[in-house]
Amino acid sequence: MASKDESQGGVAVMPEPTASNNQPKNGAPVKPNTQASDNQSQGGVPAMPARYPETMRAMFAAFAHHGKPLRGLMSTPKSPNFQGRFGRMFRSLPAASYGSTDAGSRNALMTLGAAMSADFDAPKDGNDAEESGIPALYTYFGQFLDHDITFDPMTTLIQHSDPDALTDFRTPALDLDNVYGRGPGDQPYMYDNGGPKFLLGDALANGAPDLPRNNANPRRALIGDPRNDENSIVSQLQCLMLRFHNRVVDDNPTADFPALQRIVRWHYQWVVINDFLPKIVSAGVLTALKDSHGKYEKSKLKFYHWKNEPFMPVEFSVCAYRLGHSMIRPGYRMNDDDTTLLPIFPVPSQGLNEGLTGFRAMKPNRGIDWGRFINLPGDVRSYGTNNGADAATKKRLQFAYRIDTSLVNPLAGLPGAVANDPPPSLAQRNLIRSFELGLPTGQDVARAMGVTPLDDAEIVIGKAVDAPGAGDVKGNIASMPELAAFAGRCPLWTYILAEAARTTTSVKLPVTENIQITTPQLGPVGGRIVAEVFLGMLFGDNDSYLSANPNWTPTIKSVTPGTFALADLINYALGG
Repeated sequence: MASKDESQGGVAVMPEPTASNNQPKNGAPVKPNTQASDNQSQGGVPAMPARYPETMRAMFAAFAHHGKPLRGLMSTPKSPNFQGRFGRMFRSLPAASYGSTDAGSRNALMTLGAAMSADFDAPKDGNDAEESGIPALYTYFGQFLDHDITFDPMTTLIQHSDPDALTDFRTPALDLDNVYGRGPGDQPYMYDNGGPKFLLGDALANGAPDLPRNNANPRRALIGDPRNDENSIVSQLQCLMLRFHNRVVDDNPTADFPALQRIVRWHYQWVVINDFLPKIVSAGVLTALKDSHGKYEKSKLKFYHWKNEPFMPVEFSVCAYRLGHSMIRPGYRMNDDDTTLLPIFPVPSQGLNEGLTGFRAMKPNRGIDWGRFINLPGDVRSYGTNNGADAATKKRLQFAYRIDTSLVNPLAGLPGAVANDPPPSLAQRNLIRSFELGLPTGQDVARAMGVTPLDDAEIVIGKAVDAPGAGDVKGNIASMPELAAFAGRCPLWTYILAEAARTTTSVKLPVTENIQITTPQLGPVGGRIVAEVFLGMLFGDNDSYLSANPNWTPTIKSVTPGTFALADLINYALGG
């Protein structure tokens, strides 16, 4: 749902050589030419010296494009603080290519990215044919999650990169290091009087606090991950997580800091796998990962394996988990103030010079009315009408857009604070990044998983609405001549979104009216990757509730006793 250098809403952007201790050594895509000299392969591409392990030389040969080796392959930087690493789930699959040269592949991907970027739609009140049955806050909870588990500050879009040589500056664990940072001992400026509570910032107009900030211009947030101030929504969600922790402190006055963290982390982990995953992944995929008693089972993980500790697969971080980009709406209403109905990022070409862009002190009038983003206990809203002037419609619960191969227009021109190198289009950036990391096609991954690949005619580019209007669907891989380069070899990210658009369920909306709505979810390829990685990170973390106490159930009050959802977490943080 989002990468680490771009938001989830702009939402992710990515460890030791191939002989990694973290991953199975099941071979590399192609064998090096062992008859060539130490310094030159037969094809004229520089070869790694023979003193390096064969597996490393094989990876070098597979991904050295036109004489240029992958960045980082000869050296393996490590962080002394965050030791997780990126790698691959499907190590034996070849890198995808979409042209006779790298330039040809990139040009084809730029064309596909442009086709996946929707025309402009102005932010508006009222229901929308592109809405799913997933409340809008889940999009940004997904971005928050992404920022908890992945971060590669050094990756650019202009060099081939070997994921095995990239360092993940976030632990691949659901441990909230984006909230706690390195703790009050090492980052005391994030904590109130050295802890255990977090500092909170200035009050907004609705009484809620902003994040704590320094006095620079602009004022930057003093938080565990600066990306969680990227936009006004994830910024206020980050602040709610600080408030959630602070309330846990109040309600457990005798607990020490590690015990407080465990309470917070375990409730958060429960929300991830018992509320968030069922929202975005089809039920059939999740059921296949459970035992006969309905509990997730480590032995059911077929594709995500590690040796000593979990790693971060690029198939997840660069492709499958970027589903959240397609869930972003053209705009969001923050509260009753009409000036807070804004696009996630500015669209100057349409006269929208103001967006919900962050990395600065929160404007006082932007305090979120959370009932517009999630169905809070005791605050059920109307679905609304197409009349934006209607009072109930202005207060309606907003829903995420459907998971499909269409990204809203504000994401076609990301601001420099989010993407400071070209291209500014998020769809194009995702596709280029996937290519530079040598990821395989969606069809190859499907076959490796034992799934029958989608036909080209089934890979539809456009909006997954029930009754498509003019321009909603642009065609499919088989019918669009400009996409001929992708016949039988669709980029994994696009493939996963197209698969989701065909994997739908009917969801009863949490509104006052009795309404069911079609909701795409990740399918057998994308859903399996996402679910296995989240579950694997928990099974691989000895301190997670799934590992330490798999029979544990939430202890904080909820609407449904014995369970705990994102709405309960938000309600508790707000004092409910």
